[in-house]
Amino acid sequence: MGSELGSRSGSCDDARSVKFLDIEPIARAAGTVKMPGSKSISNRVLLLAALCRGATRVIDLLDAEDTRVMLDALVRLGVTIGRDRDGSVTVHGTGGSFPLKSAELSLGNAGTAFRPLTAVLALAGGEYRLSGAPRMHERPIGDLVDALRALGARIAYSGRDGFPPLELHPGAIVRGVPVRVRGDVSSQYLSALLMALPLTNSETRVEVEGELISKPYVEITLNLMQRFGVEVRRDGWSSFIVPASSYATPGEIRVEGDASSASYFLAAGAISGLSGGGPVRVEGVGRASIQGDVRFTEVLERMGASISMGENWIESVAGPEARARGKLKAIDADLNHIPDAAMTAAVAALFAEGPSTLRNIASWRVKETDRIAAMATELRKLGAAVEEGADTLRVTPPLTLRPATIATYDDHRMAMSFSLAALGGIKVRINDPGCVGKTFPEYFDALAGISRRASA
Repeated sequence: MGSELGSRSGSCDDARSVKFLDIEPIARAAGTVKMPGSKSISNRVLLLAALCRGATRVIDLLDAEDTRVMLDALVRLGVTIGRDRDGSVTVHGTGGSFPLKSAELSLGNAGTAFRPLTAVLALAGGEYRLSGAPRMHERPIGDLVDALRALGARIAYSGRDGFPPLELHPGAIVRGVPVRVRGDVSSQYLSALLMALPLTNSETRVEVEGELISKPYVEITLNLMQRFGVEVRRDGWSSFIVPASSYATPGEIRVEGDASSASYFLAAGAISGLSGGGPVRVEGVGRASIQGDVRFTEVLERMGASISMGENWIESVAGPEARARGKLKAIDADLNHIPDAAMTAAVAALFAEGPSTLRNIASWRVKETDRIAAMATELRKLGAAVEEGADTLRVTPPLTLRPATIATYDDHRMAMSFSLAALGGIKVRINDPGCVGKTFPEYFDALAGISRRASA
């Protein structure tokens, strides 16, 4: 396989100085890619390891911007973290009481760090200021703050009400009272509360207002809390009971590969297979995964892909009918349960035989950018007709894709998902390719490793 995708402008020594990456037309994609660790699992594990008693060795931790943000914050809170020669990390737990009771934390645009740390520090007691990147200051957090205030937490907004930055002060935490939190804006509010509540040392019921979105991410939270000794009981998705117990180390925990990142390569296998390419296999995530985004494979199957899966791997290629048509099947699907991988589906829809509709994706509006608006804008550059709704996106593919320069909005998933358009025989320029450093710094190298250029 060829190892060149195209040309870059800027210094490779500093990914953020690279202004653009030109991806030449990809004739076919085939091969195997080992996935980096899951961001969602990595940051949850780091925080739970810091809160528990004892030391936890974390294997296959994601090394990317969002996990570095969490690691830096924990160190600033006095947590001792060691790096082993084999690349693993050992976190020495604090038993729920951070050594440093005053700190200023800059958390970038990492929602998996900002929301849980807000909840944990609000209940742990101390003087803390939490800020982030400009986009983080546009992402709502008021529903989580309201829930924490109901428990007695003292939280002040430094700027606009309902949004970061935040100032946290010691408060008289009320123990054992039910707490309510909205579930229809971001599942991270609920996950943050659940992870923080063991610090109260009292049984607490959490009631969810509205329809809980992105349920699989809450499943990850519950699964990992159990690994650290706290088993949450739940009544469907409307209420959760966090017991009066504290976290204990599992001793060692391995972070599985990122299922959201796997979606790009699995889609590449299906798309490339339309013209005789594929299969593409991802390693590090498979049938045993606790991540909801493995269900992206179901979306690909609906679109005509043939999926094979083992405990720790997944393989994708176009199925016989799709190969015969030279097109994927269009879909009309509720993708609320896989909001990140749904972006991959939107680009895969460019290779379908008709219009595809993605539904129940309102959470895209409050992600790293307004992803519904951004996706619509960039898909149109490629020639697609796009109808944008409050929580829907309808994509009608063009007869022929047009070369385009893709704006990425400082959003790693915009960059990665739109790279797949090069499988349509066109040159694609990705602006600010370094934004993939948030979760997958080596993404473009990995894509090059399974790609053969059309000109080769």
